[in-house]
Amino acid sequence: MMQHTISLAFQRAHSLKITKKSKLILLSDCHRGNNSYADDFSHNSIIYEHALSDYYQNGFTYIELGDGIELWENNKFSEILASHKNVFDLLLKFHQRKRLYLIWGNHDMVFKNKKNVSKILGSYFNKDTNKTEPLFKDLNYYESLELKIKDLEKTIFLMHGHQADFFNYYCWKLSRFLVRYLWKPLQLIGYNDPTSPAKNHKELIKVEKRIKKWIQHNKNQMVITGHTHRPRFPAPNELPYFNDGSCVHPKSITGLEIVALEISLIKWETITHKDGTVKIEKTIIEGPSPLSLYLKGEK
Repeated sequence: MMQHTISLAFQRAHSLKITKKSKLILLSDCHRGNNSYADDFSHNSIIYEHALSDYYQNGFTYIELGDGIELWENNKFSEILASHKNVFDLLLKFHQRKRLYLIWGNHDMVFKNKKNVSKILGSYFNKDTNKTEPLFKDLNYYESLELKIKDLEKTIFLMHGHQADFFNYYCWKLSRFLVRYLWKPLQLIGYNDPTSPAKNHKELIKVEKRIKKWIQHNKNQMVITGHTHRPRFPAPNELPYFNDGSCVHPKSITGLEIVALEISLIKWETITHKDGTVKIEKTIIEGPSPLSLYLKGEK
């Protein structure tokens, strides 16, 4: 069943052409919350804001591969917006310059419905002016994207990754209920959600195996996902399955950059130097590797 679900996402993918001049940053699993004890994003919000500002200033297009907004643990976006207003202001700048592409994941799957995108993100109540004001006007959310490169038949398929996870795709409303009313309170005493691949290694392995199987059955189609929170950067002779990791690693965020048609796995983190100064710095973990190495052969 999940192989069919992945195939449907591939068929429905929104096409995006990229060239040697394109600069893309792919991040996912921010889980931006309301700054409560359960808001994992809050620990890395300064790192994320610094990285996002750097990408904006340097002309990157921002692609978010799902679970950007934590709408399982929280049912009021207004609280999330108030908690991370600076971040949303930056995202708005990307959107206004047509450099923002958002994919929905299981934790923000309500955005599968276009009406919910407009209702939740289209406007907000400004307490300073005491008025409802526009926010993300004409914003689109996608289930998947397909990056196309001129003169190459094969493409790059982007999705969140829960398409390979039955419980978190088809039973997402039940999962949301359990997270909101069971696992969130249990976090206080150290219990983790066993249905989450990010917190259950056995589930993570199952999801990765299903994606790899789909790649094998689809002529080694290059795939980039999030969802599991585990970064993946294969060698050119391996199955072309990439994962950008997450923005909720301890004291760091990971992502994938595509620049000059080369891909790199990067990490942003706080580093303490010998002179006692603390700086937010980017490290290239893997790459850069030419995309063409992963896009060889028959389509």
